[in-house]
Amino acid sequence: MTGARSRPIITVQVSTSAPTIAAPAPLTPPRVAPVDLLRGLVMVIMAIDHVRDFVHAGAMNFPPEDLAQTTAAIFFTRWITHFCAPVFMFCAGLGVWFRAERRGTLEGLSSFLLTRGLWLIALEVAVVQTGLFFDFDRRLVFLLVFWALGMSMIALAALIHLPYRVLVAISVGLIAFHNLADGLQASRFGSFAWVWRVLHQQGVIVTGGPALFVAYPLIPWIGVMAGGFCFGRIYRLPAERRRRLLLTIGLLVTAAFLLVRGMNVYGDPRPWTAQPRPLFTLLSFLNCTKYPASLSFLLMTLGPALVLLGLMDGARPRERNPLLVFGRVPLLYFVLHIPLAHAIAVGLTALRYGHAPFLWLPPPSLGTPRLTFPPDYGFDLWVVYAVTAVVVALLYPICRWFGRLKARRREWWLSYL
Repeated sequence: MTGARSRPIITVQVSTSAPTIAAPAPLTPPRVAPVDLLRGLVMVIMAIDHVRDFVHAGAMNFPPEDLAQTTAAIFFTRWITHFCAPVFMFCAGLGVWFRAERRGTLEGLSSFLLTRGLWLIALEVAVVQTGLFFDFDRRLVFLLVFWALGMSMIALAALIHLPYRVLVAISVGLIAFHNLADGLQASRFGSFAWVWRVLHQQGVIVTGGPALFVAYPLIPWIGVMAGGFCFGRIYRLPAERRRRLLLTIGLLVTAAFLLVRGMNVYGDPRPWTAQPRPLFTLLSFLNCTKYPASLSFLLMTLGPALVLLGLMDGARPRERNPLLVFGRVPLLYFVLHIPLAHAIAVGLTALRYGHAPFLWLPPPSLGTPRLTFPPDYGFDLWVVYAVTAVVVALLYPICRWFGRLKARRREWWLSYL
């Protein structure tokens, strides 16, 4: 492994039966630096998207994928952030594999995944939503990334006990074939419509208490996390073979995206169309469906991510490398960056408009009616990138301190952060 002194490494034997994990060694293997670097990169990119929601004038008026109103700069500012959720979910699956190697028992791992999954869902409702809206109103509960991550972990707690090849088949099947169900609408399931919204169709679930908005239907995300877990096997190969395999698989997945999307028959409920300008035809081609994540969307994002993992394989970044710092404590970074971005947006609004009635309201991009705000509400795109830089700079010392704390201490609760 790279980025740390050599330590004893336990081995994992994988066969067509359930994975067998050897007894834990006295010392745990070092972290896989390229995985942390990739995860840190998508965390920085993620901040761009959430800052855009709070700050950008265009975000207050139209979706960035609306080809009738967007510009290339606005479109690609949003498009690059599409890599975040798939890569984060895939790396979480890889992390589960690495943890299995360190800890040695699948039973203990299942218990950890179950409790961590429930913890992430609780964080979604109690902390992340508060950071987004700066209120405690829970008449409408948003089930976003942490919900999908937590539920996928809960599913993986059971799936890891399956034979390796069966789990590979399930993960590939969930990713590749879930678009066959695009024509099924939740209304066809009657009183069980809520189940279909949880699994495959974005929308609101009405309950006796708060309404639930399922932003991330689960089926493809469970497949991505399970795929990351299966992919961990590659990291037990010799370095040169591993690097070649990462590059080869990444290029093949990217080529599969070009083929599937180019055929325009299957893989995304939103076909691409020829536009008056070639550049906008390209934008239409790249405008894949995220909710739920289509086959094309996942091929488009995971392929280049695997190529990047291959290119970074063997990297030895310094401990102060910002991407390494953020990639080692992604949960803390995520929980902090949203309220920080929101607070900066409130400050910018106060500087521009004073203490206006809309100062503490969520912006139109998060659901407040547009007419509540002035016609010129929001800022230019360059402000989005400037605020993102400020958010990242402010979080760096906090994340570095916490990463060093986790590295030298072994309290159980640290593994949940």
